[in-house]
Order: sequence, then structure tokens, then C-alpha cells
Amino acid sequence: MKARVPKNAMGANQQNMNAMIKQAQKMQDQITRLQDDIESREFTASVGGGNVEVVLTGKKTIKSLTIKPECVDPEDVEMLQDLVIAAINEAVENIEKTTEEEMSAITGGVSLPGLF
Repeated sequence: MKARVPKNAMGANQQNMNAMIKQAQKMQDQITRLQDDIESREFTASVGGGNVEVVLTGKKTIKSLTIKPECVDPEDVEMLQDLVIAAINEAVENIEKTTEEEMSAITGGVSLPGLF
């Protein structure tokens, strides 16, 4: 015995599928534009009361590093190293937080593995 599917059912399913594909393509375009936008931005972090400042691009590359001379103590190089590391880590966290928040606005909070 063959199952009979109403003729209109197939057309409606196809229309729904086409609408979903268009929506997914639109979302993909928005995500791509956002990724390009974030990569073109600069993210700044300052630590140690402003003694160390780092600027990273959205691609997580260091654009500049500023160290105030008064924070350079030859007897305590470890503190300066810690400040540089903290500034870089903070800037990276800012990039990731911004990316997550702005992607979430596009995707409606749905996590899409591999996109960000």
C-alpha cells in the first residue's frame, strides 16, 4: 500500500526549506561582515595604574605596547613581565567578549561551533 501525500504538502515544505536556506545565508553574511569588522578594530588594555598599555587588533596581533619609564625597575623585571602579560591577556579577553556578544546578537544566542 502506498502512502499518499497531498500535493500542497510538498510545495509548502519546499517553500519552508527555501526560506530557511535564505535565512541561514543572511545570517552567514552578517557573521562574515561582523568578523571582518572586529578584525579591523583595535582593542586597548591598560594595567598597573596605566603603567603598561597594549593595543591589539581584532586579529589578536599586537599593534603597540607602551611602558611608562617609571615602572621599569631593573631589580624587579618580573613585575614588568607580569604587567605586560596581564595587559595582553586583558586585551584578548576584550576581543573574545566583544566577539561573543556581537555574534550572539546575530545568532540569537544559539552557539554555532567553529564560527567564533
